Amino acid sequence: MAKKPEALYPHVIPNIEDWPIYKLSEDRRNFIQEIGEFTLERLMAQPSGELTDMISKTIYQERIRMKEEPWKVDPPNERQFWRKIQKKLVGQSLDRSKEESRKTNEEILRRIIHRYAEEIVGTFRVGTFLFARRFLTLFFTRLLNTAASRNWRGLWGSKYRLQDRLLVKGQVEQVRKLIQAGTVVIVPTHFSNLDSILIGYAMDAFAGLPSFSYGAGLNLYNTGYTAYFMNRLGAYRVDRRKKNHIYLETLKAMSNLSIQRGVNSLFFPGGTRSRSGAMETKLKLGLMSTVLEAQRAMLQNGQNRKIFVVPLITSYHFVLEAQFLIEQHLKRIGKERYIRAKDDFYSVRKQLKFAWRFFSQGNDITLSFGQPLDVLGNPVDENGNSYDQHGSLIQIKDYFLSNGQVVQDLQRESEYTKMLGDKIVERYFKDNIVLTSHLVSFTAFELLKNQNSKLDLYGILRLPTDDYVFPMEALRDVVNQLQKVLIQMEKEGAVKLSEQIHWETENLIRDGVERLGTYHLAKPLVFNKKREIVSESFKVLYYYHNRLEGYKLERKIKWKKYEMEMV
Repeated sequence: MAKKPEALYPHVIPNIEDWPIYKLSEDRRNFIQEIGEFTLERLMAQPSGELTDMISKTIYQERIRMKEEPWKVDPPNERQFWRKIQKKLVGQSLDRSKEESRKTNEEILRRIIHRYAEEIVGTFRVGTFLFARRFLTLFFTRLLNTAASRNWRGLWGSKYRLQDRLLVKGQVEQVRKLIQAGTVVIVPTHFSNLDSILIGYAMDAFAGLPSFSYGAGLNLYNTGYTAYFMNRLGAYRVDRRKKNHIYLETLKAMSNLSIQRGVNSLFFPGGTRSRSGAMETKLKLGLMSTVLEAQRAMLQNGQNRKIFVVPLITSYHFVLEAQFLIEQHLKRIGKERYIRAKDDFYSVRKQLKFAWRFFSQGNDITLSFGQPLDVLGNPVDENGNSYDQHGSLIQIKDYFLSNGQVVQDLQRESEYTKMLGDKIVERYFKDNIVLTSHLVSFTAFELLKNQNSKLDLYGILRLPTDDYVFPMEALRDVVNQLQKVLIQMEKEGAVKLSEQIHWETENLIRDGVERLGTYHLAKPLVFNKKREIVSESFKVLYYYHNRLEGYKLERKIKWKKYEMEMV
């Protein structure tokens, strides 16, 4: 049997029944009721006319959704429910008083909010969690050792440990201490549908952290076995088809109130996977704002417990959905120039197949825990103390005061949310770990651009790949230049580098090309039979190039005249 890998850290909270997410699940009914009252109070603050318009718009949007985007996971009584809501709203006669109309609106809102809250809030079952933990450990361990020996006997081997391939780096010890000092909100970058599985597993098995509450797309519940696990592992459901104000306020209330209850949370602030392959620079601030509101509410209630925000950067040598994602990106920026591809990578089967292929080629995945921040974006130490840009100790309570009292000021908190978003993006770039595949693909595509300087992006992507060989002299020269730049940037704290980035240039290039060429049918970079470096897809190469967008490395390159090599 495979030897069970030891966790890098013991669990911060050994007893699962002491985990905040378990306690929340045990109190699910009261929590849903709390969400209902909180959301209703917010919405009822609007004038009656606006309430009626909001409800009417919600009914209209839901009818469109049911007609144009029906899912198997949708409850069978959806149409019946919304017909009743519409009938009740229409039943309000025009000659009713404002008070009567408001009372009817309140009753309708209660029903809609409760339905949404029941759909959103998940559960956490200890038995299901323990089974999932055992299954993933066994799956990844056997997978990894099958990869090592490539024979049936290797399926039961114990040559490698998971931590040799799933690398957890950065401020892990500090995050563990902050879990005990307050409530932690993890905000990862998002490149693949595999992110949630790997991040959740790594935080449990390697970092020793309790389970986090996290959002899962409702579409993942379309298959029975997926829905069974998602329903019982603490995930809350997010239906991205629903854009109406009532639904979004209910979702935000759930996030706010769960954080106030001390439940550690994880959500992707980019909202969805990066289509271009670049790290997120524009974050969606909806759920982010709930972190600020929760902190202020806790201070108002006399609780000094702080909320800590931890950026987490995922680094892959290749991404399962890269071909689809880059086509989506090009379609978005190029409009009619690109045909939209079908995204069929939500399948758990495909994700597990991807994991098999990934590890079977000897690849690793790096998770980098970045500098923890407070809700204002200030860095915090391991005891949770906040420091401003000058290194001076500050009290975040002071930022929520008006006339000596902690008060709600949504406009002020909106500005704080933007500040927090900017700091998270800044940490993404500083705590990102550059891999050889990132550097080599960036260099290769910049070289392609330089040698076709008269063409725009779409002209370059339309070039025939069969006719082009990357000139090795030029590739070595530019990689060597950028190596030096990145090493200096690392010394200045502007980025982090994998060990292989420090290798000799020749070995670095070989490692980057080999890792990029292990999965895709049309490989972004690969050695041909003559050991020359060629590309079978400039589009996919462009996707991997974009990982280092934002560092302005292209400005650091000193171009020489290189001879273009043709096949």
